[in-house]
Amino acid sequence: MARTLEQEKRRLKWTMIAPAVAFIGLMVVFPLAYTAWLSLTDAFGAVNADTRFLGLTNYADALGDTRRFWPAVGRTAVFTVAAVALELVLGLALAMLLRRPFRGMRWMRTILMIPLLATPVAVGVVWLLILDPTVGIANALLGLVGIPPQPFLGSAAQSLPTLVLIDVWQWTPMMTLLLLAGLTTLPEEPEEAALVDGATAWQRFRLVTLPMLGTTIVTALVLRSVDALKTFDLIYATKGAGGGSSYEAETLNVYAYGITFDYSEYGLAAAVLVLFTVLIIGIVVVLRIRSERAGS
Repeated sequence: MARTLEQEKRRLKWTMIAPAVAFIGLMVVFPLAYTAWLSLTDAFGAVNADTRFLGLTNYADALGDTRRFWPAVGRTAVFTVAAVALELVLGLALAMLLRRPFRGMRWMRTILMIPLLATPVAVGVVWLLILDPTVGIANALLGLVGIPPQPFLGSAAQSLPTLVLIDVWQWTPMMTLLLLAGLTTLPEEPEEAALVDGATAWQRFRLVTLPMLGTTIVTALVLRSVDALKTFDLIYATKGAGGGSSYEAETLNVYAYGITFDYSEYGLAAAVLVLFTVLIIGIVVVLRIRSERAGS
């Protein structure tokens, strides 16, 4: 009787989790498997058209494309590293400033969250108006201090740095909130002991606070890095198809979108997306391994 009851519990458990497993299989596994299969075919023009198995030809074509694929990889890496590094430094500085209670703290935290409430497309449109070379307020302000007008997003050289700064403006509050949450969980005794021993504020931050905050920093880096790697809306809203006329802001996302919907090369686009997914998974694994080593 006891065994029958145990079997009934096991059956009920699998019955309860079956919808969740089916949902994951339908919404996550199937698209990934379909994309992987599509990357091995010559799908072109329409995804439901007759296709021919090509093996790894699309991967070879993508990896051999030195005109757009590898430059897009480089821009994706530069954009992600520069944006996340600036957001980490600024976010950590703001989190340290907001760590102690002060008058108006709730208002300050609310104001900090405003950029997070806007969609990337809305942010892109707003910054297009601000940075407009002729009527934008940015060049008007630069003119007040004697700096000549800048093309910003209209320049091949300045487009990517400008996009990095826009991303930093929008997502530094997120980094601040993550690090602030980590700071509030740290014990105060080690820092108080360092203060009694005569450590300066910088020494307490570098030798006490920063090591204890290591796990939180790595977690914030993983979350923001993955999000920055996937940036598409902001770049497309400000630079359009191809990331500009000279592909000056074309990242892997924009490149994959272009060959999918502009050229209908679904097989090649799927191969690029598979390579991009492998890149993201690799970065997450490396950061998690470093996090575990730092925590051990």
